[in-house]
Amino acid sequence: MNKKTSLGFTLIELIAVLIILGLIASIVAPNVMKRVGGARAKTARVQVEELGAALDLFFLELGRYPSSDEGLQALVEQPSDARQWNGPYLKKTKVPEDPWGNPYRYESPGKHGDYDLASLGADNAEGGEDDNADVASWE
Repeated sequence: MNKKTSLGFTLIELIAVLIILGLIASIVAPNVMKRVGGARAKTARVQVEELGAALDLFFLELGRYPSSDEGLQALVEQPSDARQWNGPYLKKTKVPEDPWGNPYRYESPGKHGDYDLASLGADNAEGGEDDNADVASWE
């Protein structure tokens, strides 16, 4: 009457649990990835607004926006002809890249205003939808 009792799981039980976890992951993962892409676009929008505020401060102090040649680097390093420069105008000493690791596109004077500032999205090409959509200062 001294039977040993089994306290482990059978192989079939383990396979059933793995199948259930795989099904759950296949349903949840696409939704999580959509949220990550949306978060990157929102981050790009916030960064464009912050860079725009820094550009406006540059304008208030120097009476002009950085030229296309000076670029956004003028927000962290004094241009040679900018005597009234009182920067850096960004908290960090480096101009941030967009959330996809690409530099922001800056042009002054711009086609849409005093300056154009944009991220071209995940594909780094003009146009696109969803994660590939452009995020621009004039929109």
